[in-house]
Amino acid sequence: MTMRFLFLLMLPAWLFPIFPQDHSENVSGPFENSAQVTEECLLCHDDAGEQVLQSNHWNWLSSNLSLVDFTKSQSGNKVLVNNFCLAVPGEGSQCITCHIPFSEAEGTIEFNSAENIDCLVCHDQTGNYVEVKFKSKADSTEIDLLAIAQSVGKPTDQNCGTCHFNEIGGVMVRSGAMDKSLFEPSEEIDYHLGGLGFSCGDCHESSDHNISLRSEEGLSPVACEDCHSSEPHEKELLNNHYAAVACQTCHIPTYSRTDASVVSWDWSMAGKKVEVTSNEFGLSNYYVDKGELVWAKNIQPEYFWNNGSYEYYELGKELTKTNEVDLNQPAGKISDAKSKISPFKVVKVKQPYDPVNKYLIIPKLSGENGYQKTLDWVASAQAGMDLLNLNFSGEVDFIQTKMYWPINHMVMSSDNALKCTSCHGKGGEGLLNWKTLGYPDDPMKKGGRVKNKLVKE
Repeated sequence: MTMRFLFLLMLPAWLFPIFPQDHSENVSGPFENSAQVTEECLLCHDDAGEQVLQSNHWNWLSSNLSLVDFTKSQSGNKVLVNNFCLAVPGEGSQCITCHIPFSEAEGTIEFNSAENIDCLVCHDQTGNYVEVKFKSKADSTEIDLLAIAQSVGKPTDQNCGTCHFNEIGGVMVRSGAMDKSLFEPSEEIDYHLGGLGFSCGDCHESSDHNISLRSEEGLSPVACEDCHSSEPHEKELLNNHYAAVACQTCHIPTYSRTDASVVSWDWSMAGKKVEVTSNEFGLSNYYVDKGELVWAKNIQPEYFWNNGSYEYYELGKELTKTNEVDLNQPAGKISDAKSKISPFKVVKVKQPYDPVNKYLIIPKLSGENGYQKTLDWVASAQAGMDLLNLNFSGEVDFIQTKMYWPINHMVMSSDNALKCTSCHGKGGEGLLNWKTLGYPDDPMKKGGRVKNKLVKE
């Protein structure tokens, strides 16, 4: 440890804010790898390490997806069942292309060690780090780690967007509501960022390295009401919608407006001899180690009642039906006063399923015995389920699953929002299926859920 760092550590904590964000004089190096950068960061920011370990980003939590902790897992990983990377246990090298921990031996990740935090992902200001991290795990022979470490500062939209606007597996494979256009958005792309000049941090506030904390009790998603009142419109008729309709429903009429998004995925087609062609978006519809993908653009969301929570499929739970599985179904109903009609991207995927044990299979995708190398579903399924200590029958079938991704970004101005006739169309031809939502008919004709005594106030 240098005398400079010894001096800094002797100073009282309240003095640290006076130091400028320029770290060129405070970070010395040299660094052979990114872990050594973190080690030096923690010399001064020891409290930050503990904060990150408790944060939503570190623990892979968000407003719509939470993790299930399987203590039986030999890898020690937390496992979220999904249908885009299949929640592969032990796939640390794959996960960390977006998530911030370093990968440990055999691809596992140690979630309890501050030394395993990759500080540069969020704090690099050169714009070079994550791009190389994706490709080479930030080997010092590829980039100047000292220059990057000395550049660090408060995260900007570029830092957020490096992961959130460049999703692994192709832009907009998952969310459908963020893409590269948000790096320099116009007003038409996103009214808040492009029209009003907001930054990500204006809505997604940070406290103790937690993003979007809105209460002391825990995580609370960012809401339009954080800035807008319950009566944001001049017309009372529009304000009357507030109790039952989410703002996003009208102000995000379509998603994937600038880049195409995956809407369905068939893993059962992987490993076959299929002629690979590009679609109208210049994207491939097939990968031998992934299967067949369907892309679309300018897509109308699907609408469901939602109260902000979700019902999750739990890994290892026997399925009561074998035709379709909801992995994170929005919780909410017309009788729940806290529920609002909200827009979602729904992704339908055929993924591995154990027909004997009647639960989803989590295969190992990469590394030794991984499907990407062997193209053998049975071997990769056995390897993945072994990591979770879950029985595998030796048989692999495929079942359709659905994931629901809330549409919250790329908000449009009132001029480009849905019109009254968009939902209340003639002959019941509007965007919303009123009877599916629980109404007797179009509320314009029969009244809303209060008048029809459908909601418990």
